[in-house]
Amino acid sequence: MKPDPRSIPDMNQVVGSHDIVFITLDTLRYDVAQRLYEAGELPVLGPRLPPGGWERRHSPASFTYAAHHAFFAGFLPTPDHPGRHPRLFATSFRGSETTSAHTHEFAQESVPASLAGAGYRTICIGGVGFFNKETALGCVLPGMFQESHWKRSLGVDGRHSTERQVALAIARLDALGQQRVFLFINVAAIHSPNRGYLPGCTSDNIDSHAAALRYVDGALAPLFAACAARAPTFAIVCSDHGSAYGEDGFRGHRIAHESVWNVPYAHFFIDFEGTTP
Repeated sequence: MKPDPRSIPDMNQVVGSHDIVFITLDTLRYDVAQRLYEAGELPVLGPRLPPGGWERRHSPASFTYAAHHAFFAGFLPTPDHPGRHPRLFATSFRGSETTSAHTHEFAQESVPASLAGAGYRTICIGGVGFFNKETALGCVLPGMFQESHWKRSLGVDGRHSTERQVALAIARLDALGQQRVFLFINVAAIHSPNRGYLPGCTSDNIDSHAAALRYVDGALAPLFAACAARAPTFAIVCSDHGSAYGEDGFRGHRIAHESVWNVPYAHFFIDFEGTTP
């Protein structure tokens, strides 16, 4: 019997032996992500997802800043069915009920701090405003990493933001030789304004949201190829929250609505296809 592709691997074996890439597709809704998977419109991400596509999970928060604080403490989106669901990473605290033998448990305050302590180079490539380092608030999340990068062309106003984020990520991977890397990318393209990804669209809507995901999917291809050429890699790809487009009268996020709480999630391995030096 094959193992459940949605179960967690032994992260204590992954840490130290694999690069780790964590990509948040900021604001991506589960229903849109799954619809594009089922239509065969995710040629890059689709083949890396488990049978049936994205796992539907619940975000720990309804907007970027709060969700990423939870993520970096080990609280990734939670499976949407009842139970105690083991986590990939967990900072140690008394009474944790979701730390298992396969969880990488650590004493530090965050996943980036833990992995830095394990010899990883921790890199943040920001996207939306909470990563822009232009204000005190915009420095908090990037400040958890050994190095962080942001400029306007990587943010919500950059029509080609994801491909630029990917190019920067590849350059940093190439520069680090054989050191293990924890690479985090906050993809901004799906966040409003996303109307530019749908020709003729003048106002953000569910279709421009989907068009932005199609763009992001294609833009990620060089990154996955670079990871395969560099080292065995464990990847986590998920949304931090969704966004409402008029459902029940709601628009946007930071609200308690299923279009916001339900997010797509996947983790998978990228096999090493390069040569050992």
